[in-house]
Amino acid sequence: MSKPHVFVARLIPEEGLAMLRDVVALDVWEDELPPPRQVILEKVRTVDGIISLLTDKMDAEVMDANPRLRVISNYAVGFDNVDIPAATARGIPVGNTPGVLTDTTADLAFTLLMASARRIQESIDYVRAGKWKTWGPKLLTGQDIHGATLGIIGFGRIGQEMARRANGFRMRVLYYDLNRNVEAEKALSATLVDLDTLLRESDFVSVHTNLTDATRHLLDARAFAKMKRTAIVINTARGPIVDPNDLYDALKSGRIGGAALDVTEPEPIPLDSPLLTLPNCLIVPHIASASVATRAKMAQMAAANLIAGVRGQRLPTCVNPEVYARGIRQ
Repeated sequence: MSKPHVFVARLIPEEGLAMLRDVVALDVWEDELPPPRQVILEKVRTVDGIISLLTDKMDAEVMDANPRLRVISNYAVGFDNVDIPAATARGIPVGNTPGVLTDTTADLAFTLLMASARRIQESIDYVRAGKWKTWGPKLLTGQDIHGATLGIIGFGRIGQEMARRANGFRMRVLYYDLNRNVEAEKALSATLVDLDTLLRESDFVSVHTNLTDATRHLLDARAFAKMKRTAIVINTARGPIVDPNDLYDALKSGRIGGAALDVTEPEPIPLDSPLLTLPNCLIVPHIASASVATRAKMAQMAAANLIAGVRGQRLPTCVNPEVYARGIRQ
């Protein structure tokens, strides 16, 4: 019996590929840049499953290109790139990689908070430019982290881990979420507040919510106007939650103190973006989950979802479990 054919839309860590080789016939896109849309449409016509990334749009057109497509395994926690209702309607289970990157992402978010508060990028640039001549009382002074107020937008797994790290710095923790979590509040000394209160009282605002119609450009000019002039925004969730034009205006005018972004709109950020001209805006290239151990585990989880899908078994981490009640493709 021939092996199922699968397309892997990027070169994932070997830990995942090794799991796949004994089970499926692999077609791996090894270029650094994502496969073009036409390539995805061509590849999907001959495969039983696909491992996609956030950069790969998995919509009805892709799903209808091959009635044999049995599983979409997303190498990510998020799945903004996948049309979930379309997949469910066609009997295609969709997998993701939740949980594994919670701590790693929170680590990066807190790293960005600290780096921005203490003006680390500006200090590096200052030294490299040969400007460091002596010690000075007012040289590159930043904001204290210990004892400050952290406002967390979205109190899911990553938001809670951000609060846990804040506890170590004796920070006051506020959070805004549509769902209250009393147990987490007690464990993490966090207080549920409305969004306006969070924006008004926080020294740092860290974004950990999903991207939805309601959260798109949630942080815009009106939101920035409510914040402290020294406040710093950290975004490791999704770029479009923060309006980039309004953010530039707020940073340039001194309406807020700074920003540290792991995600941008658009992504990657264009080199002519005005945000890149600002010393108080720190931007890194979507590396929140980029630890060796975490990326390897993500590859293993993506592979496990794919293998289960091509075998007609339930995915270990399925985004649309209702698909099994409706009936999956055989």
